[in-house]
Amino acid sequence: MTALIRLRRIIRKQLISPIQEFIKDSRAVGVTLLVCTVVSLVLANSGFSEKYLSIIEREVHPVKGLLLPHTILHWINDGLMALFFFLVGMEIKRELLLGELSSVKKASLPIAAALGGMIVPALIFLYFNGQSPYHSGWGIPMATDIAFSLGVASLLGSRVPVSLKIFLMALAIIDDLGAIAVIAVFYGGVINWMYLLAGAVLVLVLYLFTKFGWQRWGVTLVGGILLWYCILNSGIHATIAGVLIAFLVPLGKLSHYEHSLHDFVNFIILPLFALANTAIVIPDNISEALMTHLSWGIITGLVVGKPLGISLFSWLTIRSGLSEPPTGTSWVQLVGIGALAGIGFTMSIFITMLAFADPSAQNISKISILLGAILSIILGLVLLAIPRKNQN
Repeated sequence: MTALIRLRRIIRKQLISPIQEFIKDSRAVGVTLLVCTVVSLVLANSGFSEKYLSIIEREVHPVKGLLLPHTILHWINDGLMALFFFLVGMEIKRELLLGELSSVKKASLPIAAALGGMIVPALIFLYFNGQSPYHSGWGIPMATDIAFSLGVASLLGSRVPVSLKIFLMALAIIDDLGAIAVIAVFYGGVINWMYLLAGAVLVLVLYLFTKFGWQRWGVTLVGGILLWYCILNSGIHATIAGVLIAFLVPLGKLSHYEHSLHDFVNFIILPLFALANTAIVIPDNISEALMTHLSWGIITGLVVGKPLGISLFSWLTIRSGLSEPPTGTSWVQLVGIGALAGIGFTMSIFITMLAFADPSAQNISKISILLGAILSIILGLVLLAIPRKNQN
């Protein structure tokens, strides 16, 4: 018995405790996504490539007769990612009601910055691809990966003021809201009005349940699944159901749901998403692939467009007197945070899968997103690492 207790203590100390500490670290999500991306790229370009890709594209039909996702890739992107959007939706709602977006004065700077960080990259992409077959990819460089960008910012510790991290989180949340709107409006299919009407009725019923205090986790679960099925078949992307359900969660239950889902979404769903969607077979002529208008539009949009748009719109908002800069920060640091916002990763890859049906266009876009993320990380870290006394 004593030996068993000792073994449990050793396992807890040597295995469980380090894992728990890693999960609590603000950099953990970014590190995990980076590792999964490297693993996926290695497998996709190794002798296991054919088998690995066949697993991702394997047909899965759990319930015959229902119109459901038909491959593992689609189940991850259309099914599991709805939970990711549910978590994002709750974060947006909490910030709108209680956080940095709860008043006009608080929200004006991150809203302006986020708009600049979406509009300028999209315009840059269209400059390169407006007249090409890839014009529908304009939404790709608009996105910011909240977890990844905040994780990188945390690498510099106290060199990045807390006010600047809050600013990055707020603008990234608005960015996500914009991306959600873009996905819903521009990247859906042909509208099926019957399913859309059924979804609207479900939203109304769930709203009434919440209003009269009848909302329970079981109601949220069943209602969420039914709404997801209706949205899936309505022509609007299925993951929007997660956001709609999130907005219906009572304020008092937001923290409970967020805490319950945080680890599962960030350390199960997002890694699966990375493994499935970064399985890129790198072509022999990769240099040629990266010299296309498509790749230039994405890379320039993320690496140049993001910091340029965020800085320009922030400057205009502050100069007009509508807002003040984050406490204790410099313009160099603000540009550095804008550079980190160029880490599109999760949402950029997600939009890529909706924008292009052609696998070669998808691969070029994903490689460009990864390269753009690397360049954005380097640029952001360099700017943020400059001591304030050297920025004047």
